[in-house]
Amino acid sequence: MTFYSRPFTASASQKSDSAFDDLTASLGDGRPHPTEDALVQLGRALMTELIDVIADTALEDFQTILGEALIGAFHSAAGRIERDADRARDTMRSLDRDFDGSEAADVELQEATAKARAGDAATQACELIRDAASETWTVATGEVWTAWRGSRRGTHLTAAQLEAKQAIRAIRNRKSGEADPAGPVIAFRGAPTADTSEDAGRIFDALNWAKREWPDMALATTGAKGSEKLAIKWAQQKGVKLILARADFDTHGKAAPFRANDDLIALEPEVCLTLVHSVAGMREDQRPFGPALNLGQKAMESGLRHVPIKARAA
Repeated sequence: MTFYSRPFTASASQKSDSAFDDLTASLGDGRPHPTEDALVQLGRALMTELIDVIADTALEDFQTILGEALIGAFHSAAGRIERDADRARDTMRSLDRDFDGSEAADVELQEATAKARAGDAATQACELIRDAASETWTVATGEVWTAWRGSRRGTHLTAAQLEAKQAIRAIRNRKSGEADPAGPVIAFRGAPTADTSEDAGRIFDALNWAKREWPDMALATTGAKGSEKLAIKWAQQKGVKLILARADFDTHGKAAPFRANDDLIALEPEVCLTLVHSVAGMREDQRPFGPALNLGQKAMESGLRHVPIKARAA
């Protein structure tokens, strides 16, 4: 099957509606580049084919692993290509600094520049495929894919994702007089079992309230399953910046969810929202989610505002 519905590249003298197509048209490569539309269609088709093939089969039990693996493959490829492009840029800076005006040095500088620009285009191509596959995955399954390592960015993202360490560094920079890219931070931790429609309604109510109070807010969470995935979906729908403080089980073992709370507190959030258990069919014997309780405790100990999310009054 072919996915191309129009010529691969726009002419260098004619601007298109796609920044990616304009970039590839300006590279001067004699070979054609796939268009942005073609790459988006490819990402959608790959994910749709995967879901269709494994649906109603024994592999359906492993659907989440397989779907996330497909998306993650293009995320990983984008990262690898971007690192190569960064190395080319390092070479460009070195050659420019030591440029002696010779023809050999000029050719070497041109080659490094072309490699960096080609790498940028290839990185964006992988991101376009990844984002299209991710969007198709969410529409088909309701699940939200997030990168476990590194920042996720792309032209079609409604939520810019930053690693917690990057955001913490931004807070420190702000105190030093530098710009803070994150804006007011709202932290959220919730129980994995709080994933019903009623839970989603209460979480969205709380987050909508926070966005009214801080319109340029960023949402910080660990990205755990259940209620925190619901919060991530809200952030994507609202175009709210997302800061992920992933629990590092390889390093911290069972303490990882609580160490992630330390990262959230270090962001100095305006308010910490917590949902310790599902609000649907609440029972007195329902066990609260320890990491959510812990975040609330740490917030109060740090002098930060804590707002627990509760069921609506009858």
